[in-house]
Amino acid sequence: MSGQDHVAIFDTTLRDGEQSPGASMTLEEKLQVAEILDDMGVDIIEAGFPIASNGDFEAVCEIAKRADKAVIAGLARAINADIDRAGDAVRYARRGRIHTFVSTSPIHLEFQMKKTEEEVLEIITSTVSRARNLIDDVEWSAMDATRTPIAYLSRCVEAAIRAGATTINLPDTVGYATPDEYRAMFEAIRNAVPDADKAIFSVHCHNDLGLAVANSLAGVAGGARQIECTINGLGERAGNAALEEIVMALRTRADVLPYDCSVDPKFVTRASKLVSAVSGFPVQYNKAIVGKNAFAHESGIHQDGMLKNAETYEIMRPEDVGVKETSLVMGKHSGRHAFRQKLEELGYEIGDNAFEEAFRRFKDLADRKKHIYDEDIEALVENEIATQGEQIKVIALTVIAGTGGPQKAILTMDVNGRHETRECSGDGPVDATFNAIKEIVPHEANLSLYQVHAVTEGTDAQAEVSVRLEQNGRMATGKGADTDTLVASARAYVSALNRLMARQNRPDHHELRAV
Repeated sequence: MSGQDHVAIFDTTLRDGEQSPGASMTLEEKLQVAEILDDMGVDIIEAGFPIASNGDFEAVCEIAKRADKAVIAGLARAINADIDRAGDAVRYARRGRIHTFVSTSPIHLEFQMKKTEEEVLEIITSTVSRARNLIDDVEWSAMDATRTPIAYLSRCVEAAIRAGATTINLPDTVGYATPDEYRAMFEAIRNAVPDADKAIFSVHCHNDLGLAVANSLAGVAGGARQIECTINGLGERAGNAALEEIVMALRTRADVLPYDCSVDPKFVTRASKLVSAVSGFPVQYNKAIVGKNAFAHESGIHQDGMLKNAETYEIMRPEDVGVKETSLVMGKHSGRHAFRQKLEELGYEIGDNAFEEAFRRFKDLADRKKHIYDEDIEALVENEIATQGEQIKVIALTVIAGTGGPQKAILTMDVNGRHETRECSGDGPVDATFNAIKEIVPHEANLSLYQVHAVTEGTDAQAEVSVRLEQNGRMATGKGADTDTLVASARAYVSALNRLMARQNRPDHHELRAV
């Protein structure tokens, strides 16, 4: 294909994705995500919002130093201090970018910016020029572009290009547009703005109406050649356009989407699992491309067709996105070698101590379950990885429950190497268990989410529990898995508490949100 048909993939998981409440990541987690994004061929990685906090600045700097191929971008409001901070962070990159933005829609100008149209035009010219004096690669975004009149939006884009912007992003910030509208906006702007051909146009779509991917592809049809997206569609409110869906749509429907991209799709499942693990946001079972059921077939009619020809019901091959077909292969008679091989097939590489603990828990699980599925092993290993290095751990739990009441929990925990036991009652066995945790580790955190789902089918299925705690404006999510729902609940609560305590020890910072 010609160069003009290449679509650059701009991943903003580490910036816009992390703005999801409760999805903040540690520096080490961000480095892991950035590494797999670079390996899979993402063109631009938006590594963070450097002015937001010292932690964000440090993350952008470290990612910039380590990236081998991708352009590393830092976000900045249309404020001189933001732009300078972003420039300082990305200067370590082989190829860096400053991404600055300002609101352009009437509702934003009146109620949020409290600026006139002419004042915003002056801001665009001065801040883009300042960024361009620091670095050659400057992206400018019109926040809430889809609710901005075309005539004024054209003036803003023209000012940004004249000031030195090399990429123009016209985001659907609130997920309001339809595909036809979004495509028409790009066509109109590119026709109206002098020197529009001197910049690359970019799409950035939110999923409030479930149209983020459709709108992104429509914007490309309208002339955009950069798509901004996130792994698993992570992002504020209903999220962003999902990278894996964009990449596979371009690959699968090349007949009507004649554009290429550099992302290797074999990485998308691994990337999805990593982002889900570090963010604490589970992927829904029927999620396109990376969901548990994306390549699963239960209907007898579907199974018959699959056995005769996989293309009868699958438009993509699971191996193209890094998915293995085998699911029922492990049991209580499997040895360490087979278990390690299975972990490698599932994409896990863990140290010897973590492996031994995972293998022990696998054997215990196999004694309780007739069938061990890949999902069981994944839940087991993810739980083991998540609890490494935690200050507090669940050692033993006994619960007394029933219609007669009262419900009681006797809990033993390891707190910094010291075992402590408490007996507490509660309004049900889960409440009693959580009360016991509070007795052992006093805290004021509020429980904002408690969610249980079965990892696989059957009455002996593992329960996977998600817990979200909130205290003083900070949130943390923990997960736990066990065939005993109450044990899984205790582990999930303790995991969230560990993460929350770690975050409470960090310096306070303002959470800035944008685009």
